[in-house]
This record gives sequence, C-alpha cells and structure tokens, in this order.
Amino acid sequence: MKVLLDTQIFLWFVMGDPRLSKLARDTIDDVANEKYLSAASAWEIAIKMSLGKLSLAEPFGILVPREISSNGFNYLPIELRHVALVVSLPLHHRDPFDRLLVAQSISEQMTLVSSDGMLDQYGIHRIA
Repeated sequence: MKVLLDTQIFLWFVMGDPRLSKLARDTIDDVANEKYLSAASAWEIAIKMSLGKLSLAEPFGILVPREISSNGFNYLPIELRHVALVVSLPLHHRDPFDRLLVAQSISEQMTLVSSDGMLDQYGIHRIA
C-alpha cells in the first residue's frame, strides 16, 4: 500500500509522540508499505518553524532529511497536476497544505495517514 503521511503524523512519528494511533504507527512501520512525505509537509514545517509556531530539537535541515532517509520514506514533490486538482476540490477544508495533501493522495492513489477526520469529506482513503 502507498501511504502519504500528513505533517502532524510525520512529526508525531519521528518524535515518538503517544498521540500517534497504533494503527497509524503499524501502517508506517509495515515494511510492505511505501511511505511518502510531501514537499507540502516539509514546506509547512519550515513555515511554522520560521513563524515560531513549531520548535524542533534540531535544525530543519538536519532533522527532516535525516528522518526521511532513516525511516525509508519517499519524498513526494509537488507536481502541477496536484496543484490543478486542488482547484476542483470543494472547500470542505480551508487549510492549503491539507488540501494539497488530499489532491496528492487522490492523484497518486495513496492512502492518507492523518488524524484530521474532516478530510474524510473528500472521499479519500484515510488511516487515523
């Protein structure tokens, strides 16, 4: 199964946060699954750090690339077809990062790993 981690799930996973559900952790730990982190999530982390809304134990440029590599995650770039799909999505959710992740999960036929139940309104396959 191809899974796309949303930003919060990625951070919870790499930080060992107990809020990460057992199902989400098992899905990420399953070596049979292809795991992806979107450029949108990396960008969201960078923006939140620069605004002082997020603090990490290490600099972004060390922690994020290392965790992508050491956990065997694939990096999903933002393609024009992903952005084009955002245009047609209904406004169930106003967060631009989440909307792009929904578009990527639809376009790439991925399961989205997210704790945000509002995303279910898009008819995507989501693991909480």
